[in-house]
Amino acid sequence: MRRLSLLLGLGLLTGCAGGHPGKYVVFFTQNSTQLDTPAQTVITQAAQRAASTHGKVRVEGYAAASHDLSADELLAIDRAKIVARQLAVDGVDASRISQQPRGPVNNEDGALASRRVEIEVGGR
Repeated sequence: MRRLSLLLGLGLLTGCAGGHPGKYVVFFTQNSTQLDTPAQTVITQAAQRAASTHGKVRVEGYAAASHDLSADELLAIDRAKIVARQLAVDGVDASRISQQPRGPVNNEDGALASRRVEIEVGGR
């Protein structure tokens, strides 16, 4: 039951990313770099959007701050790399993709927000 409510919450938060045209949010489970089906779907949508534009694609990885800040930073970097790699597999020219780790952050808006990668298509 808890897993179902988590998946529903993830789906709702992913849908909220649609408020900003060209911005997509991929969520990971805690301490994970594995792309699940909802994450794959979001990346595919971002890749399709990127195919219709010629702008840059920015990928920002986040991770929560814990007792091991270097491990948290590596997790944020790995998450951004995995999402960028999947965007390239889905047809986005790798030269258009920039990656930026943004974690770890102590005052993130909840544990879920610190387990995300943001994709901005046509961004600055």
